[in-house]
Amino acid sequence: MPATGPLPRGPHPEAPTPMPAHTHYLWFETKRRQEIIDITDEVGNQVRASGIREGFVLVSAMHISASVFVNDHESGLWHDILDWLEGTIAPWEPSRYRHNETGEDNAAAHLRSLTVGHEVIVPITAGRLDLGPWQRVFYGEWDGQRRKRVIIKVLGET
Repeated sequence: MPATGPLPRGPHPEAPTPMPAHTHYLWFETKRRQEIIDITDEVGNQVRASGIREGFVLVSAMHISASVFVNDHESGLWHDILDWLEGTIAPWEPSRYRHNETGEDNAAAHLRSLTVGHEVIVPITAGRLDLGPWQRVFYGEWDGQRRKRVIIKVLGET
């Protein structure tokens, strides 16, 4: 026969404990319309501040004309990425995009963000970012000179 009466208050004895989480925001206001900024050290600082030993960190651009990506910190490659985006993916030619008929001029930035991606998830092992050789985390700004942010969300076990 089922028990009757009020339900017990408080956590269920078998309820899992909440996963530890740490959230931090990086703010950017770039000097140029397009920039690539290495944010690896700041992401690593937030992992250490979180106390998470094993887990993941999500790093996500909170704007639709910016990106977060993992690649090599090498100025020639950055130049190649910018040339590739401008010459092949989405040239900055406002008249070629329907989006710009709405009064905007940044359709190319939206397409660049779509192509490069707006977020990455990086593993955390022994309290540190677990990146491969030469890998770094970057913020890609495709329509800058105004205030934008990136969220760093660290999740895992302490």
